[in-house]
Amino acid sequence: MSAHAGKAKKITPERRQRRFPRFRTNFTVTVTMLAGENYHRLEAHCKDLSEAGIGLLIATELKSGEVASLSFCLPGTREALELRAVLRHRRGYHYGFEFLSLTGPQSKLIKSHLTGLERDD
Repeated sequence: MSAHAGKAKKITPERRQRRFPRFRTNFTVTVTMLAGENYHRLEAHCKDLSEAGIGLLIATELKSGEVASLSFCLPGTREALELRAVLRHRRGYHYGFEFLSLTGPQSKLIKSHLTGLERDD
């Protein structure tokens, strides 16, 4: 048995409290980005989702601050979501995008999907 108590995670300026909880999920996302004068389409895999953003696995190098178009269908739905998002952070090939200007119906669909999913934060 260890004599050391478990350490709580500290909230530092580098690790801020999230505004919205993340939830584990699994689906494919098409990412479209402007690369030079052409649009570049990438296939990505969603790892986590929140009301404000999405975590994607993408096998390429992207720069923080880039804006992308995301296209996906949430599991169990037929309605395709077409969203704009800005790349906020990266850890390896896991990229965190923040949604830009969700419409009311888009926000409602995402919130509905999150109900019952396992938290990932």
